[in-house]
Amino acid sequence: MILPGNSPAAIDEAAQALQRGALLGLPTETVYGLAADADNDAAVAAIFAAKGRPSNHPLIVHVADAAAITRFAKEVPVFAQQLIDAFWPGPLTLILPRRADMVAAATGGQDSVGLRCPSHPVAHSLLQACTQLQPPVWGVAAPSANRFGRVSPTTAAHVQSEFGEELLVLDGGECAVGIESTIVDCTRGVPVLLRPGAVTRADIEGACGIRPLSKEELPAHTPRASGTLLAHYAPDAKVRLMDAQQLQAGLDLLGADAAHLGVYARSPLQVPPPVVLRRMPDDPAAAARELFAMLREFDAAGVRLLWIETPPATPAWEGVRDRLQRAAAA
Repeated sequence: MILPGNSPAAIDEAAQALQRGALLGLPTETVYGLAADADNDAAVAAIFAAKGRPSNHPLIVHVADAAAITRFAKEVPVFAQQLIDAFWPGPLTLILPRRADMVAAATGGQDSVGLRCPSHPVAHSLLQACTQLQPPVWGVAAPSANRFGRVSPTTAAHVQSEFGEELLVLDGGECAVGIESTIVDCTRGVPVLLRPGAVTRADIEGACGIRPLSKEELPAHTPRASGTLLAHYAPDAKVRLMDAQQLQAGLDLLGADAAHLGVYARSPLQVPPPVVLRRMPDDPAAAARELFAMLREFDAAGVRLLWIETPPATPAWEGVRDRLQRAAAA
């Protein structure tokens, strides 16, 4: 059932559902999440079961504000606090040392926890309402509300198509960012970028004065984190990344035989009529915002093979490139 996220009564109903151990479709500025009380092991297990997600693949815990960090993390390095001050609430997840007595099920048994404070007004209202319950719900585990490895949802209707009408979903409209949060590991003395997103490497360095390392530069003891598997974010169609010249050559070769083919590109192309063509925005933020919805649209059109123009190898496009490379690896 989809409820209006701007309704105080719907917010109260959703908060009480979480307190009872139910699952909830929750809008954030990045994507919609499949939410549960992070301290309720049975509810967390229900997330893994509903998604078909391995139980050792950790979930991100969403909190109402920075003050809630101490309930889940035992320490916050100085550079991590600088990132919190700069980007919370917002699309940034920090991996911090976990308090031993908290949220073990949601973290896949690791001694670290991923924390995020979302900026979406519906998510913020819900998380605030959860802290007012008796007993309170201090944190909400919420991976993307889709089957494991598939395309993330950016509307309430996407969530309902994944899990049916039985799931309670708060409708917060289309997600403004459109791809998952940037993840920074803060457990090893320096920021390590585990997953790119709307908060860029330059943003991170500008906020804390330290150049974030890649996980390849500091591979030892890298914690498992959401959305970092090689193959992920995949539509039903087989995805192939190509440059504009390769795209046009392939289209010329196939001609009228290009049934069930979709193309998503920024460059102007000569495309035969059977091909489902959509234009990728030139602006990386706009491309990120529509990416997952567009992948779902190609699936709905019956596309079986999806050719996508490779995004530019620039920092602004890093998040979109990351998601498409994982989709192509599936």
